[in-house]
Amino acid sequence: MTAVRTHPQGTTPPPRLPVREKSGARDRGSALSPMLTRLAAERATGVLERERGSLYLAEGRVVHAESPLAPGLDVLLMAHGTLAPAVWQDAVDRADEEYGAARLLLDAGRVPRGALELCHLEAVYDAAYFALAPSSTPGHFRYGAGHWLGALRPVPVDAVARETLRRRELLNRLWPDPLTDGAPLRRSDAVAAPMPTARQSAVLALADGVRTAPDIARELGRQAFHTLVDVRRLAAAGLLTALFPPPRAHHAPTADVPGLPPRHALARSTGTATAEPPPGITLPRVNDPDITLLKRLRDALEAL
Repeated sequence: MTAVRTHPQGTTPPPRLPVREKSGARDRGSALSPMLTRLAAERATGVLERERGSLYLAEGRVVHAESPLAPGLDVLLMAHGTLAPAVWQDAVDRADEEYGAARLLLDAGRVPRGALELCHLEAVYDAAYFALAPSSTPGHFRYGAGHWLGALRPVPVDAVARETLRRRELLNRLWPDPLTDGAPLRRSDAVAAPMPTARQSAVLALADGVRTAPDIARELGRQAFHTLVDVRRLAAAGLLTALFPPPRAHHAPTADVPGLPPRHALARSTGTATAEPPPGITLPRVNDPDITLLKRLRDALEAL
């Protein structure tokens, strides 16, 4: 028997509660990388190589990720003494298709499984953030390729896509300028800026105008994303500045400009194009100490 709920005459039933579409995660994954979504659907095994990183798949799930912009699993394990560098290197050297480095470490009792899986998951999400960044070059998938680390705990592609987008949205809320993610960083002075935390102070101490956020994360042994959070908060507070690339050389127009004397031939003896001065103006020598010549040149140009 089916129960039917009736409503009083003249009244309307309450609106239906919103229901999350089950395809939402799949749509988010497609927005990041349609190729990755297709590979997950066909349960592919291999490596997806993109401009800023690579994703290793096994039967359509992510088993490893790496990027030159994110500290690797070795950095996270060795940063705080969880694993000795010599032990890690020995496992890497002995790893093969049958026994990956992760299995060798676990079988020898060199690292607890929980610690290894946690650091590996952090490394996967960290590298995936960069690997799935917008790119102007197409990705390439090599079927059957594996990683010397071996399989640990695979992560569904939908979970990687959700976490990547969550991190991207969080960083945009903190400071909407992505230049701080990869440009050299320099400490700056701000008026009435909040006191940085201990974590942020460690980042500021390494902001020397040369290091980037991934460089600082690697030196501190931290995840790149956590460092990006600190960097964007410091930028929003005015305590950190991202250095722009050097400006491009300005090329003067080749056409004659109305109101000015016609252009003369360009000198080529030094290999650079140098326009001759207008008639009646004598340029000073490069090392001429007479500053009045520069003033006369400026006044003559303003009078044209």
